[in-house]
Amino acid sequence: MKALPYGISDFPRIRCEDYYYVDKSRFIEILERQPPYLFLIRPRRFGKSLFLAMLEAYYSIDYAGRFEELFGELYIGQHPTKRHNSYMVLRFNFS
Repeated sequence: MKALPYGISDFPRIRCEDYYYVDKSRFIEILERQPPYLFLIRPRRFGKSLFLAMLEAYYSIDYAGRFEELFGELYIGQHPTKRHNSYMVLRFNFS
């Protein structure tokens, strides 16, 4: 039985340890068509940190070798954009 990833915002861990995950990778295509500055505002416990962790894994060159493992079954893994795994990502955690 799959576990719920309550309080876990580590995207690679959720994908590799077989937690339940709702695929929101379709929004990556939409984000790439938006203006360059976005402000993500949602209530607490709405998955903001997990979404940013997904973006980090998608765009970071550090995860290029794990692209198929992390995104292969997801929408964006089957429809990748030109920008996937092409940036050096610096992530700050203020929690």
